[in-house]
Amino acid sequence: MFIYTKQYGLGAEEEDVFVRCVSVLGNLADQLYYPCEHIAWAADAKILRVDSARWWTLSTVFWGLSLLLGIARSLRMVLTLRWKLRGPAVAFTSRLPRSKRRAMEAQVQSEVLTLLSNAADLANAVHWLPPGVLWAGRFPPWLVGLLGTISSLLSMYQAVLASGQGEATTL
Repeated sequence: MFIYTKQYGLGAEEEDVFVRCVSVLGNLADQLYYPCEHIAWAADAKILRVDSARWWTLSTVFWGLSLLLGIARSLRMVLTLRWKLRGPAVAFTSRLPRSKRRAMEAQVQSEVLTLLSNAADLANAVHWLPPGVLWAGRFPPWLVGLLGTISSLLSMYQAVLASGQGEATTL
């Protein structure tokens, strides 16, 4: 994760300032999540003498924040791409080349899958927060498992599509 964040930097290659800011903040949340989770684990394993509950809560907050920022990023990307695909400039001046149109449609599909996966994970993240925060602790075990399974299946489907094996398969 650190290598990815270092390579992304401040997102200078990103055209959209909103997407750049949300991505950088998401990377920051991810970077803060990992040490908190490791400290919580080390406290549970009696390696560190700290209250693990606080560290688990903090790591879950960073996880949820990262997911919220990911949802915002994906939503912005979907709206921007759809605007480019269906905007009046495309309709009246020149049509997009077929290959570019397909690439943009594939990116929209990928962003929608990411959005849905992040939403399922966010529902679970809120569930694991301390009681009293939104719906924390109120999901039955089967729903927690279902949301995790949905998120995992969506991510695996995306990986298959990205590897080129799923070109004939559509959503």
